[in-house]
Amino acid sequence: MLTPQEIETKLDRILLKVQKPGRYVGGELNSIIKDWHKAQTRVAFVFPDIYDIGISNVGIKILYDQVNQREDALAERAYAPWTDMEALMRENGIPLYALESKRPLACFDLIGFTLPYETLYTNALNILDLAGIPVRAADRDESHPIIIAGGHSATNPEPMHAFIDAFIIGEGEEVIHDVIDVVQRVKGQKLKVSGNLRPSTFDRKSLLFELAQIPGVYVPQFYETTYLEDETVAHTQPIIPDVPKVVNKRIVAKLLPPPVKFVVPNIEVVHNRVSVEIMRGCTRGCRFCQAGMITRPVRERSVQEVVDAADEAIRATGFEELALMSLSSSDYTHVGELVDAISKRFEGRKLTISLPSLRIESVSIDLMDKLKQHRSAGFTLAPEAASERMRRIINKFIPDEDIINTTRDIYQRGWTTVKLYFMIGHPSETIEDVQAIVDLCRRVIDEGRKAAGWRIKLNVGVSTFVPKPQTPFQWVSCDTKENILEKQALLKRQLMKDKSIKLSWTKPEDTLLEAWLSRGDRRMSEVIYTAWKNGAKFDAWDEAKKQEAWLPAFEEHGLDPAFYTHRQRRTDEVFPWEHITTAVRKNFLFQDFRQSLEGQIRVDCRLNCYACGILPTFADLRRENPGEGWKCPDVKSPGKMGSNQLTMISDQLSVAGD
Repeated sequence: MLTPQEIETKLDRILLKVQKPGRYVGGELNSIIKDWHKAQTRVAFVFPDIYDIGISNVGIKILYDQVNQREDALAERAYAPWTDMEALMRENGIPLYALESKRPLACFDLIGFTLPYETLYTNALNILDLAGIPVRAADRDESHPIIIAGGHSATNPEPMHAFIDAFIIGEGEEVIHDVIDVVQRVKGQKLKVSGNLRPSTFDRKSLLFELAQIPGVYVPQFYETTYLEDETVAHTQPIIPDVPKVVNKRIVAKLLPPPVKFVVPNIEVVHNRVSVEIMRGCTRGCRFCQAGMITRPVRERSVQEVVDAADEAIRATGFEELALMSLSSSDYTHVGELVDAISKRFEGRKLTISLPSLRIESVSIDLMDKLKQHRSAGFTLAPEAASERMRRIINKFIPDEDIINTTRDIYQRGWTTVKLYFMIGHPSETIEDVQAIVDLCRRVIDEGRKAAGWRIKLNVGVSTFVPKPQTPFQWVSCDTKENILEKQALLKRQLMKDKSIKLSWTKPEDTLLEAWLSRGDRRMSEVIYTAWKNGAKFDAWDEAKKQEAWLPAFEEHGLDPAFYTHRQRRTDEVFPWEHITTAVRKNFLFQDFRQSLEGQIRVDCRLNCYACGILPTFADLRRENPGEGWKCPDVKSPGKMGSNQLTMISDQLSVAGD
């Protein structure tokens, strides 16, 4: 195995031959280099995309900070090299290395992948191969690192089960310490032989078994999936005793202090900014939104903690942009107070401040208006649908007049650009619902010109719906490629006539790939492996992806892609992810799905508890961590809900295994 010095010598010969050598050199401001020999456990956190994207990932920032606070462990980082660098690394025998120490990834005890979206799967395989680590978990022995993975995609870990030793289900900032403690305990056990202590023989399977005892950790090799005659899942269950039948997600009861010494990139990257998470979770209940479902319950930071963290982070990094992050910023309980405090703290500084994910209402504009001195030129809103029928189906009901009035106010107050996000492709959608997007955009631009003249712009982003695991829409099918193309053609034909409107969309092939990967069962792992062997990687990038690698991979393994995309699920179907729970109960999701078919709206669950399962699952944590940070109604208070809701909660608690 190459030493760090040998790797650096080889890098000196090739870095000037690649795009952006700064991606590969490390040494950034605020990166942490600890004594390798004093650390009992060494962890490499990997974002399986290029440095320009991965360095801004909030999850890795948090985990990097948490592990490096320990005296007995160290954390370093690695990212996927772009194709030019990968070719030179393979040609020159350079394994993938961590940026801080330049040590090969194969030297670490733990390698932790974050998988926020499914199109990173082939990159993860490619990184393991480039690091000289067997791609398949079954081929690794005691000389190899333990490979763990987490992120939103881990709510259905089965497509990657063959390649990952252990998945972290849910939030990682506390469970990572549990994992490190187990690794140290198992690897550090001593045996007394003839009066002398010597290290015990490290057994990889024993270590994985101990990891499987940690709440929130799923070790796939200890489970087996069986299938029915129609190729759907019969069940996934343990094949050894003493591992849980169902793995429940981990949550952090009280959000830990946010990291403030962010690593400052060597080059211009996608998000060159400080980001402070003001709250986690969402209570809006949008039926298509996986993040909103799987990150419940809502937990908030105090205004003082957010302001102090933002100030300290800006001083530590020199960034000139601050993002106050959450899934729904205007739902933060003290958002007005926060904006006032931020405005006061940063008055007179050259700093752009953004509040992503604002609701479509006047209060959102008022909030941003308070940040007038620090605001950006654009304002982003996400109506998602443009017809009342579709808004009711997806549980995001916003009247057209609210959208028109809000965008008009935005333009009047000096913003020159508004971006609207829409979604097409739900199976209940008609061509009239797509035409409604066109009509609404035309009204927005017309009213905007009346208010602020012809200098205004409207950016329209149109994604295509993918029914995600652990959401009310996990029972529905994807739209067909032909339908998607027809709907996109209508949008292009009618919106791109106006030079003030910029339209962007998702390619149907990208949508179908995401659907295959997110809804797949264990058999999909062989498809992923074969597609990667066929050259698939950087599947989210037009410049590098090989769409043609995928269909032959399905064919080779006798699987029909349409089985995963265009098939309506039975009401009683067992999903591939059934043994993984985010504490939102399946019968709650099904009730919500049924209500979508009837066009019924569910209001924000801060106002009305619908017994989704979160509260009883984490009741002990709430008792141990009382306080204002939790934002769920108290199920013990009859005054906050009617008898129907209390009956629903009772029904939920009585359904075993849901």
